[in-house]
Amino acid sequence: MAQHYRVGRLEQEIEREVNDILLKRVRDPRVAGVTITGVTVTGDLQQATIYYSILSDKASDGEKTAAGLTKATGLIRSELGSRLSIYKTPELTFERDHSVQYGSRIDELINNLKRQD
Repeated sequence: MAQHYRVGRLEQEIEREVNDILLKRVRDPRVAGVTITGVTVTGDLQQATIYYSILSDKASDGEKTAAGLTKATGLIRSELGSRLSIYKTPELTFERDHSVQYGSRIDELINNLKRQD
């Protein structure tokens, strides 16, 4: 039971800290518009998948952001290591969260329909 509680708490901590690190420590303009939308950590705390969204749905912006995050992963992980009170910092993987983008696209379509009335 304690393990499950730890995972959930760690996920929240990582989400909060990575948002903060991206805002204050990462100087790469490619990751300027990134919002962390969620984190999943494996039960053994070895791997963390960090889900993010960006406002643009242009493929080129998505690629630039992914490249920027890949480049910043080392910095983010070492910064996390000094902020988190765990023995070993998990390996980080960034994955784009398309659900947020999907939601804003739906909103856009609904607004277009309302305008047509």
